[in-house]
Amino acid sequence: MNSPTPRDVQVLPIASDTTVLRSRTWDRLKFEIEYALQRGTTANSYLIQADKIALIDPPGESFTEIFLTELQRRIDPKQIDYVILGHVNPNRGVTLKALLKLAPQIQFVCSNPGAIALRGILDAPDLKITVVRGDETLDLGKGHHLQFIPTPNPRWPDALCTYDPHTEVLFTDKLFGAHLCGDQVMDEGWTTISEHRRYYFDCVMAPHARQVEKALDKIEEVQARLYATGHGQLVRYSLIPLTQSYRQWCERQKTQDISVALLYASAYGNTGTVAQAIARGITKAGVGVESINCEIADPEEIRTAVEKAEGFVMGSPTLGGHAPTQIQTALGIVLSTATKTKLAGVFGSFGWSGEAIDLIENKFKDAGYKFGFETIRVKFKPTETTLKYAEEAGTDFAQALKKAKKSRTSRQPVSDAQVARTEQAVGRLIGSLCIITAKQGELTGAMLADWISQATFNPPGLTIAVAKDRAIESLMYQGDQFVVNILEEGKHLGLMKHFLKPFSPGEDRFAGVATEDADNGCPILSDALAYVECTVDNRMECGDHWLIYGVVTNGKVLSEGVTAVHHRKSGTHY
Repeated sequence: MNSPTPRDVQVLPIASDTTVLRSRTWDRLKFEIEYALQRGTTANSYLIQADKIALIDPPGESFTEIFLTELQRRIDPKQIDYVILGHVNPNRGVTLKALLKLAPQIQFVCSNPGAIALRGILDAPDLKITVVRGDETLDLGKGHHLQFIPTPNPRWPDALCTYDPHTEVLFTDKLFGAHLCGDQVMDEGWTTISEHRRYYFDCVMAPHARQVEKALDKIEEVQARLYATGHGQLVRYSLIPLTQSYRQWCERQKTQDISVALLYASAYGNTGTVAQAIARGITKAGVGVESINCEIADPEEIRTAVEKAEGFVMGSPTLGGHAPTQIQTALGIVLSTATKTKLAGVFGSFGWSGEAIDLIENKFKDAGYKFGFETIRVKFKPTETTLKYAEEAGTDFAQALKKAKKSRTSRQPVSDAQVARTEQAVGRLIGSLCIITAKQGELTGAMLADWISQATFNPPGLTIAVAKDRAIESLMYQGDQFVVNILEEGKHLGLMKHFLKPFSPGEDRFAGVATEDADNGCPILSDALAYVECTVDNRMECGDHWLIYGVVTNGKVLSEGVTAVHHRKSGTHY
């Protein structure tokens, strides 16, 4: 979603001697799955000005120039004593290089993995770095005696939270954030952003639920009254419920009865981004993911994850025509550990050649494993379309595992006589047969639905139940547009058959179907009885579905006829 609003830096005091500098963009920063809602974001940095001065988490290169300009309006960079880093990546390194030119006296404070990454990114082995492992403190004076809490996970092995007991502010970096841009700094009325927080968790944190839970245990030991997040609004008013929600979401991931081991290495971040998209597709289908970064994982950790998982997916970059040594080691562990009944998947990114991907794929084929999706090969940086494809591949992988488990546990089909009376009664509820269509940029989606009901008169609105593992679900968040195409009795069978068939990841749902564009840009089916254009106003999580409330903005009856309906025998079967 493009916006003419220029990027800026919003500055506000948040506690004693403590200021937030929120670098803001109303545009999507880059093609990563966590930015898919396209509501902009903020990169939050913090300045503690006591006897000594500390800058916490400078932003990435998208904000380097405007951030340093705003910083210099408030302080001479040569007065900064410390730069504390919650995590280190090449994107943030661009700003750090520019800052070092202005302030070569800076002492960096980070975890040991962060220090290793920082020296490599800045190509400066003699950097002034204080490495913290959890027991150290940093006295800035005026009562600001900072404590450090390592919170590593596979995606950010160097993750570090910082706590200031004087102000009771916990600087959480990636934890508890959301990609959402606006003028509001604190989280008053936080229920309005709940879906953004949940989406951020599902994309970023869910594959690392075990490590996130350990992080929650650690931060419980401090008395925080404010979470100073790395993205989005700062967490004050919802601190307790959001922490509880993180606990619940982690527990839900850990207790899934089917799990996938997702093994990868990522030289430049591209393979890791694809891994994140695949993980998102798996978790939205109700299957757990154990994400493992092979560059830092212990061999026994890899072996244990593969043994307990029903399937495994491995991704690798290609470096100098080869897979990284850590991937080759992990590949050997998988081949010696995973039974042939487990489902496999392969993905990777490359610059000029993809030998590592071919190596893994051929090893799995030779070993006799079945694949849950076609191998994903990404040249250079993944695009938005590539990431959507990877997400759908992950969902297909999860559905294949669920189908296999169901076939093992259900020997006989359930007969009408065995169906509970309550389920029969629920099945008598009927709805209009419709095709829901949506479009965002180059991404399109469609699904057959009959769980649709008018919900309001003023404004005219309706509700739709969308299964969590539907591909179109990710195109139906607050503010998104969609069309309800209402099918006509007697003419509905062809469209119904087309949209009921399984689609491969990335496959065009509208190939061979006559369509035209609605005013909101989504497809209208030319053979529909009628259509209504809608905007998503709200979402509610309901078991294995999301209940979408949409406000109707336009509509038209295309022909005279009777609405097609669907009669079911049971409330638990389509």
